[in-house]
Amino acid sequence: MKLCCLLLPNFPFRCETLRQPELAGRPAVVTYSVGSQKLVLDHSPGLKGVERAMPLQQALSRQRELAIVQADMAHYRGIFDIVLDRLEQVSPLVEGSVLGDIYIGCGGMERLYPDDRALVQVARQTVPADFEVRCGIADGKFLSRLMALNNSSDGFEKAAGDIAGLLKDMSCDLLPVSLKSKSRLHDFGLHTLGQLTALSRPQLEAQFGPEGGLIWKLARGRDNTPLYPRLSEETIEESTSLPSPVTSLEVLLLAVESLLIRAFGRFGTRGCGVRCIELWSRTSAAEYWQKTVHFKEPAMTVAAALRRVKQVIENCPQPGPVEELGMKVVRLGRPGGQQSSIFTEVRSSDKLESDIQQLELKMGAPQLFKVKEVEPWSRIPERRYTLTPLSR
Repeated sequence: MKLCCLLLPNFPFRCETLRQPELAGRPAVVTYSVGSQKLVLDHSPGLKGVERAMPLQQALSRQRELAIVQADMAHYRGIFDIVLDRLEQVSPLVEGSVLGDIYIGCGGMERLYPDDRALVQVARQTVPADFEVRCGIADGKFLSRLMALNNSSDGFEKAAGDIAGLLKDMSCDLLPVSLKSKSRLHDFGLHTLGQLTALSRPQLEAQFGPEGGLIWKLARGRDNTPLYPRLSEETIEESTSLPSPVTSLEVLLLAVESLLIRAFGRFGTRGCGVRCIELWSRTSAAEYWQKTVHFKEPAMTVAAALRRVKQVIENCPQPGPVEELGMKVVRLGRPGGQQSSIFTEVRSSDKLESDIQQLELKMGAPQLFKVKEVEPWSRIPERRYTLTPLSR
């Protein structure tokens, strides 16, 4: 499928310069946290030796005088969504899963745009002038992205003719693989895509596992990754600023409950429930935390949604005291029909199970247990059986 790739280089950093103009022209990095480790999300244009996903300490060892900016993912995503919304007026097939990387489906657009140049011209005009735009057209995501990276003018690059010749001198660092795999490729003396084409697929898979097969295909310009266009669904956003930094789980849940009440108030009369929530927070140290909460069945009440959100917050602790909290309801749904049994005994059993679940939710812990065999052959009596909650 023919795709047009629009790259917005250094997108997070340029978003920061819009609200902090003093960063323009300075060597700087935008960082985010993964557990206790800080990684580079983006950097100022032209900064050598620094790459995305690189540990901050490694970046500082290569560039000592760096301005460090904590990533504000909600801000970047908001600006990026505005760009994607505008581009959907150009083509209905727009994918933007990675900040700054946009793919547009070109198939069936001949009546609107007589040639590729006309499509690219309209797309460029749609993107705000604050961002640099590079365009490339090819069959497949990887090849179109390489063409965009190779373009630095107001036009576009198109893959045609000898694909192997186009790729042979390009760096292995352009491959969409892990930083560790790129480092190993250089350790083996493999610096360009042309050098990779001299190797067989089994040789690469022997060293890199399944990622080796991907490297083998991409080095030859083969990429059958499908386009995943955005789904036009209603989203509901709510956020709040806390009076003071909060670390207590109970206070966080009260804030989440308040946001859920406001969100449910905007769609509660439609008979819909929540199927997916994007929950985010910002700490007093400007660290960003985000998790996507999925629901197997639509949560029809605030209490049902809060129970699932509580599980996520407990399993994924905050990176620090929380100052701001927000959520985006990205998918709504209706509950599936559930038919009761015609047998009285089964209906009674179902009602009893429901009553037990309500009791446990109210008490906050399992209240009824059953004896289950674990190691009946054991010589130690205590290891032969165990108590498990009746509701499991």
